Amino acid sequence: MEAIGALMERVSDDTLVVCCNGMIGRELFTAKNRPSNFYMIGSMGLGLSIGLGLALARPSKKVVVLDGDGNVLMGMNVLASAASERPANLWHVVLDNQTHASTGGQRTISGVVKLEEVARAAGYRSAARAGDVKAFGDALDRAFAEPGPSMVLGAVEGGNLKGIARVEPSPPELAAMFAVEARR
Repeated sequence: MEAIGALMERVSDDTLVVCCNGMIGRELFTAKNRPSNFYMIGSMGLGLSIGLGLALARPSKKVVVLDGDGNVLMGMNVLASAASERPANLWHVVLDNQTHASTGGQRTISGVVKLEEVARAAGYRSAARAGDVKAFGDALDRAFAEPGPSMVLGAVEGGNLKGIARVEPSPPELAAMFAVEARR
């Protein structure tokens, strides 16, 4: 939640945020729900695909993809597509707890496969890892001051917080609300 708070402090109202499914989406919904957030529901690994499409279709909009390590690993091919297309308006923020928190805390391989190094090798303009909330905020400030695509990975603690709400609107309702924001 601290990492999400640090991110959302730095995101303007007109920035489009595409959030992965699972606990990160629920935490963002609880911390700062807004019409320009799009929450993936039930489609693991597709946040960056949607964010890349938005960034290419709406080059005047800032697009932030908020992802988890499990989601990135599920859709790793899109890192290369984002790097190849090089949208200057795309920032990829990854919260890495080295587990699939939503499905019981199974270990991911992100402890061995450093996702920011994969992004850098794929051709992202920049990639950084931060181990605490201050370093994470500083890395976000640096990334947002430069063109994308870039990745900021925050190494976060695993576990689920109590009192985290479920995303309430249905997928069609989410899509309709978000489409209005994306067209502005």
